[in-house]
Amino acid sequence: MPETTVPARVVLADALRVASSRDFERWAEQVRRTGGCARPIHLAGSSTIRDAFTGEILHTYTTTSEPGGRLRVACGNRRASRCPACAWTYAGDTFHLMRAGLTGDERRSVPASVATHPKVFATLTAPSFGPVHNRPDTGRCRCGRTHHADAPELGTPLDPERYDYAAAVLFNNHAGDLWRRFTIYLRRELARRLAVPVSRLRERLRVSYGKVAEYQRRGAVHFHAIIRLDGPNGPDDPPPPAASLDALGDAITAAARRVEITVPATGPHPARVLRWGRQLDIRPITRPGPDTGGPLTDAAVASYVAKYATKGAETTGTPDHRIGEIGELDRLALPDHTRRLIHACRDLDPAYPDRRLWAWAHMLGFRGHFSTKSRHYSTTLGTLRRARAEYRAAEQRAHLDLPEDASTLVLAHWTYAGSGHSPGESWLAASIARDLRIGREVAREQLLELRAREGTA
Repeated sequence: MPETTVPARVVLADALRVASSRDFERWAEQVRRTGGCARPIHLAGSSTIRDAFTGEILHTYTTTSEPGGRLRVACGNRRASRCPACAWTYAGDTFHLMRAGLTGDERRSVPASVATHPKVFATLTAPSFGPVHNRPDTGRCRCGRTHHADAPELGTPLDPERYDYAAAVLFNNHAGDLWRRFTIYLRRELARRLAVPVSRLRERLRVSYGKVAEYQRRGAVHFHAIIRLDGPNGPDDPPPPAASLDALGDAITAAARRVEITVPATGPHPARVLRWGRQLDIRPITRPGPDTGGPLTDAAVASYVAKYATKGAETTGTPDHRIGEIGELDRLALPDHTRRLIHACRDLDPAYPDRRLWAWAHMLGFRGHFSTKSRHYSTTLGTLRRARAEYRAAEQRAHLDLPEDASTLVLAHWTYAGSGHSPGESWLAASIARDLRIGREVAREQLLELRAREGTA
C-alpha cells in the first residue's frame, strides 16, 4: 500500500517520547547493529548456549529485557527506496561478488588467474518505441531545444499518441527471455569461431557472466553484463588462445543481432517481433591501472554494476510496490509517461495472461531478477552473507569469552513480532544511519590518504 505522510508535529512528539525513554540507549544500539535499517524485523524469543559435551549453560539471552520486549534485525531489502541502509550492504556484497569474477578471490575459491581471462563489459539496450526527448552529441534535441541534464522531459515521447507503449512493456516483460536466448546464441557464435560443434564447446571453454538490469529514463530495461571466457574447467582453467577478446566481442555482436522473440497476435493486438536495440556497447576490461577513458578497470565495472543492483523501476517515478487495484493507480501521483506504461500493462494483461503484466505493472512489465550471474562466474551472495554472519558470531563469542563454536550448542526459539518503526523511531533511525554513513566515508577518505602517502614514501 502507498505510504502516507505523517505530520511533522507527530514525528517530533514521537521522537521525543522515544529519546526520553529509559531504554533509549539500548534501542539505539539495536538500530546501530542493523546499520540504521529503516524497516527492521522484530523478533521475540530466547537463545541458550550450552557446552556441547557437559551440557553446562554458558550464556542465555531473552528479549524480555529489550525495548518493547523485541530484538530488531535488519530487513535485508535490496531497494534503496525501501531501506537505504540494507541496500548499501547489498550493493557492497554485489560489488565484491562482481569484482571476485574480475580479479579473483582466493578466500572464496575464485583463483586470481581469472584476471588474465578475456572479459568485456557489454550493454544490451532496448529498441526504439518512438522518438523521445534526449541530449544528443549535437546538443539539440529533435524537439529543437537543448535540455539540461535533469530536465523532467528527458526520456518522454515527443508525441505520446504515436509512442508504442504496448511494445515497450512487452519488451520489458520478455527481457529475461531475450537474455537467455542471447547466451545460447553467444555459445553458438563462439563455437563457430573456434571451429568446433556446439555440443563440444564445453570441452574447450566456458562462458561466465554477471549482469544487472537498469531502467532508462524512457522506462525501458537494458542489461549491463560482465562476460568472461574460461577454460573447460571454469575459472581455474585459462581459455584456449583462439578465445580472444576480439573473438568474444565479435561473438557478442553476432549473437545480439540474431536474437528475436515473436509475440503472437491476440484479439486487437498485432503480432510483434522483439529484438535488442541497435545500440550495443562492448568495452574490454583491463587490470587495475589508470583510467584512460578507453578500457574499463575492474573496480570501475564492479562499482557500476553494484550501483544499479539496488535500484528499480521507481527511478522512472513508478511506485516501488505492487499496485493492488486500478483505483489505487488513479490515486498515485505519477508522471504521464509512466502512467501510460502502467496502463499498457493493464490493457495487455487479459490478452497475455501467462505473462502476468498487471502483477508486474509497477515494474513496467519487467519480471526478471535485477542482478544474476552464471554458476561459475564467482562466489555467491549467500557465501558472502554467511562469512559476515560468522565474523559477527566470532566477535560475539570473543565478547562473551565463550569457547570455539564447534564445542558449543545453541538452542533458540524465535517468533515474528512485527516490523518497522514508529514515526519518531524512523526519524531517529535515519539520523543514526546518516551518522554511520558519514563515519564510513571519513574512514574511507583516511584510508585512501594513508595509501597515497605510502605510495609516495
